[in-house]
Amino acid sequence: MNPSISNQNALTLVNPQNGNLAFKVFAFSNNNHFDHLQRNNFYSLIWVNQGEGKLKADFSEYVFAKDTLFAFSPYQPFMLVTDHDLSGTAIFFHPDFFCIHKHHEEVACNGVLFNNIYEPPFTEIDDASAGTFRMIIDQMISEMQKPALAQYELLISYLKIFLITASRVKARNLTPIQNADSHRKEPFILQNLKNSIEEHFKTKHSASDYADMLNISTKALSKITKVHFNKTLTDLISERIIIEAKRELYLTHKPVKEIAYELGYDDEYYFSRFFKTNTDISPQTYREVVGFGHGDN
Repeated sequence: MNPSISNQNALTLVNPQNGNLAFKVFAFSNNNHFDHLQRNNFYSLIWVNQGEGKLKADFSEYVFAKDTLFAFSPYQPFMLVTDHDLSGTAIFFHPDFFCIHKHHEEVACNGVLFNNIYEPPFTEIDDASAGTFRMIIDQMISEMQKPALAQYELLISYLKIFLITASRVKARNLTPIQNADSHRKEPFILQNLKNSIEEHFKTKHSASDYADMLNISTKALSKITKVHFNKTLTDLISERIIIEAKRELYLTHKPVKEIAYELGYDDEYYFSRFFKTNTDISPQTYREVVGFGHGDN
């Protein structure tokens, strides 16, 4: 893919094959861009330098303050609610421009920065990291304003550095479950739950399945997950299935029926309804809009 610069926005690259957004960097000084529900077909990095408010994402609400970096995957629903002006910088990129699944070993942001169902989709940014981000963004803007030879390759390099830096910051900021109150059973249960979901989400879809495995009542386990993850147990299971479904739809040419079967759904139409309920788009449309991942990016 060889994106070209849009005439409407000097800081937007478009895919010449379909005219869709490939890569975009822009500064914002209010919340007009994010004050309504977003379901973008690209990855969204939103760095709020000034302002505070609430984030509504997936099934949860979170409070955020200034110096926060948000990271959202394609078709992940979110909106920022605030009574204040928000200012900062946003970076959007389509999977055809840079696929985090294909480059996981290089940037290691999948499961940390993106698609981390156990942590809020944002992290606080320290002064040192903020300086690095500003430098990278300035380089991106300069390159997009004055395109030259190998522009795409250079922008990918800047994006990789940004993603690696952000992933490191978030990894440092994560609070290990083991740091919870050692006199309570929750840390042990939560770690076992995470391991169980990763191992069984393709075959076990109900909250009671995991409660039985952990020898705890469904009500008690759901209460613990709501306290620690700000999500119900059913939400966690559904999100994990959707993440895997998206990955298969993007990276493979498998029929939807085959993907559904591999994820434990004998009825393709039931799976499609489940997918659309959680993403507001059908599996086939997701594949057509986000792409097969057939490029090298």
